Amino acid sequence: YADRTVREMSAEIIRDKILRFLDKEVPHGTAVEIEEMKEEDVTRIKAVIYCEKETHKPIIIGKKGETIKRIGASARRDIEALLDNKVYLELWVKVREDWRNHGSALKELGYTKDRGR
Repeated sequence: YADRTVREMSAEIIRDKILRFLDKEVPHGTAVEIEEMKEEDVTRIKAVIYCEKETHKPIIIGKKGETIKRIGASARRDIEALLDNKVYLELWVKVREDWRNHGSALKELGYTKDRGR
């Protein structure tokens, strides 16, 4: 049993992979939002990775998209294990400057006083 939804857990898995694969290259100023999740024979997930600076975006994507592919493949395997279902994971990277200092952005991305992330 968990106190979080599958969407929240999926977002956390993706964020964990970002932190693991990028370690010190990108500070902890990333957030993940699951924009769409359709559970069918294959679960389809569309997620956006938000970073705070334009200079972080190419680091997350990597040369020829290699870093985002590694993040996505690793996250997809963990989400498949969580759901016990095949997953098609689509990741996008967007810049949302200074999102950690705006209450509305924090709330929108699931960071609240009572739950945290």
